[in-house]
Amino acid sequence: MDYGISNLSIVPLRAEASDASEMVTQVLYGEHFKILETRKKWSRIRLAFDKYEGWIDNKQYVTISEENYSAFEAKELELSSDLVDFVTAQDNQLFSICLGSNISSAAFLKQHFEGKSIYGTLPKEHLIETALLYLNSPYLWGGKSPFGIDCSGFTQMVYKLNGYKLLRDASQQATQGEALSFIEESEPGDLAFFDNDEGKITHVGIIMADNYIIHAHGKVRIDRLDHSGIFNYELRNHTHKLRVIKRII
Repeated sequence: MDYGISNLSIVPLRAEASDASEMVTQVLYGEHFKILETRKKWSRIRLAFDKYEGWIDNKQYVTISEENYSAFEAKELELSSDLVDFVTAQDNQLFSICLGSNISSAAFLKQHFEGKSIYGTLPKEHLIETALLYLNSPYLWGGKSPFGIDCSGFTQMVYKLNGYKLLRDASQQATQGEALSFIEESEPGDLAFFDNDEGKITHVGIIMADNYIIHAHGKVRIDRLDHSGIFNYELRNHTHKLRVIKRII
C-alpha cells in the first residue's frame, strides 16, 4: 500500500481517471490518503478523514511513507481559520491555502505557516459562527472551499473546523446522529436533510435559531425552514422538501 499527501491548495478528486470526469470532491492542502491504484497519469485514492474515494492527478500530490501516514493519523488536526492564507516554502515561494486546510502537515512539507489556526473540539454553538464564514460562497458540485462548495461539503467543513467528523455526501451524513421528530426539538447546529421525488436524500443544511437554515444552493445562503422544507423568499416558494432532522452533537 502506498500513501500520499496534498501539497497544493485545492485539488480536484474525480470519479474517473480523466480531466473531463466529474469532480466528486476536493483534496485540500495537507490532507493525507491511501493510494489504492496507480496508473501512468492518475491514482485512485481513499482520503483518511472521510474514507472518500476518487482519482487524483499524479502531479498534484507527493508520496509519503506508511510511518508518515500513521503519524498524521495520530496527530490532532490543526486547520487554517481564515478564508485565505499562505504557507511559505524554503525558497520563500508562497502557496495559497483556504479555510480548513490542514496546516499541521506544513512542517513535514518543509513549509512554514504563520496565520491563524483552530484545533480541538469546540462547543456546538460555535458551528453557526463558522458557517457564516462561508456565506455567499458560490455553489460548486464537489467543492469544499470558500471559492466553491456544495451542500454536504459545506456541512462537512463547518463540522470539521469545530472538531467533528461528518461523512462526505448528504445521503451518508443522514446515516449519522439521532433523528428528531419535530423542528421544534431542533437547536442551532443540527442538520436538516431533504429528499427528491424518488425519496433520495439530495440536500443538507445547518439549522439556525428562529427557524432559519444556512445551506449551499446557488450560493451559501440563509432561508426560512418550516415543516414542509426550505422556503426561499426571493423565489416565493419552497425549494427543498424536508425529510429528516438529525442531531449529530
